[in-house]
Amino acid sequence: MATPSQHDLRYQFRDLLAREDCYFTASTFDPMSARIAADLGFEVGILGGSVASLQVLAAPDFALITLSEFVEQATRIGRVARLPIIADADHGYGNALNVMRTITELERAGVAALTIEDTLLPAKYGRKSTDLVPLEEGVGKIRAALEARIDPAMSIFARTNAGVLSTEDATTRAMAYERAGADGICMVGIRDFDHLESIAEHLNIPLMLVTYDNPELRDRERLARAGVRVVVNGHGAYFAAIKATYDCLREQRQIADGNLNASELSTRYSTLEENREWARRYMDVNE
Repeated sequence: MATPSQHDLRYQFRDLLAREDCYFTASTFDPMSARIAADLGFEVGILGGSVASLQVLAAPDFALITLSEFVEQATRIGRVARLPIIADADHGYGNALNVMRTITELERAGVAALTIEDTLLPAKYGRKSTDLVPLEEGVGKIRAALEARIDPAMSIFARTNAGVLSTEDATTRAMAYERAGADGICMVGIRDFDHLESIAEHLNIPLMLVTYDNPELRDRERLARAGVRVVVNGHGAYFAAIKATYDCLREQRQIADGNLNASELSTRYSTLEENREWARRYMDVNE
């Protein structure tokens, strides 16, 4: 089977956005997982920032991975992908000028879409990474992203954290990003359908939700009616791969104890504890 062009995959993703259905993403963290996802019938995949950090650096999601490292992984996936790939581009790796560079590099990598979030990253001294940048700065980033985009078929989603904002403030941000020209709005922290619909009723562009398998948000038809076209339901495939690797190697060494789950393994073998200690020691941050 021939690999579609990057341009064709971008139009394929836009076709999904134009439908009245809701699609759940596959966690595509390397070229093989992307090709497996396409063969199994997934309509869209996502390269998560947290997953890329673990895959490339064995590091936690503390904004440690650089743009070039993330782009390298996206390029490997984009070279052979047979389904549209969304890139979780975090905060664009800096200010509005950095966002423009991020757009340029990820467009060349072949992604079909990407998200730019308004989280204040890296965390300020003594703060957790749940603070948001001022709305004006977030709008400026989206406008800069659109300016930097060459292929208009590539979709740019503005992401915000509705879980740390009032419903009114989350709506204000989403509407401002829509007016700035974003192709869609990505939201994390939506609690339930009442929360979702109270924001969605003010918007006219496609929505993406990061739900982490929230049981209150499992009705796919109702999601679609609210304008949600893409749902990111976590990265189970990646963590299953960690578990499978551990179990295979453990059995080769004839080690009987295999009771650790994927979450425990990712904590044990990543640099999470070292980074937490450094954050406490040098930044007074308790993540």
